[in-house]
Amino acid sequence: MSFDVSAAAYGRFMGQYSEPLAPLFADWSQLQSGHRALDVGCGTGALTEQLARRLGTGAVAAVDPSPSFVEATTRRVPGLDVRLAGAEQLPFGDGEFDVALAQLVVHFMTDPVAGLCEMARVTRPGGLVAACVWDHAGDRGPLATFWRSVHDLDPEAPGEAALAGTREGHLDELFGIAGLHDVESSTLTVTRRFASFDEWWQPYTLGVGPAGEYVSGLTEEGRETLRLRCAKSVPTTPFEVSAMAWCARGVVPA
Repeated sequence: MSFDVSAAAYGRFMGQYSEPLAPLFADWSQLQSGHRALDVGCGTGALTEQLARRLGTGAVAAVDPSPSFVEATTRRVPGLDVRLAGAEQLPFGDGEFDVALAQLVVHFMTDPVAGLCEMARVTRPGGLVAACVWDHAGDRGPLATFWRSVHDLDPEAPGEAALAGTREGHLDELFGIAGLHDVESSTLTVTRRFASFDEWWQPYTLGVGPAGEYVSGLTEEGRETLRLRCAKSVPTTPFEVSAMAWCARGVVPA
């Protein structure tokens, strides 16, 4: 899935969670000095920057299908190899990397298994593929309050709970289908503090991702109704939102 939004809009919406998640995910991904790493679906470069800091800019490459995100990551990490591409067709040769990572991307891949297979293809035998996805199905992702409010008003709204990897164990299943060995899983949690309801609500109006698209598709009256329903659902300000992500990592077979 390509996000047709500005990097600034994405940063205000999901960046407030993906930025603190990136160092935790990098830690969990067993990076080692001398590794060459690929960030698949780099977005605005939160994980890419972490990889470059740990491994060096020349040891990291990144791809994303959104031109605005490729531009943002190029600016964020000067000199890095950032290319316009989706996970299902990576523009690299076989075994070029020691580790391939995808932060908050698998659930947006057109074909998650094909994307993971491509990540495995460009990673050397014995190398590592790792991914993480918010726990939307378990109602512990960063958008849980929003989607509960939506479904209170519109029970037929699709939400994000059915997307790939968002339920417990599903990432592991996808890794296994993609042929990865010794798959391990874990969870990572980040917390974001909000000083007011408007600070929490406003990013949903920027049109980012399924949640933003849903809000953008409402009438003015519908948006106000949803805003008021959300306002009743969040705690008294200031308040915190904890967001949990499922993680999986697997070894590329010889």
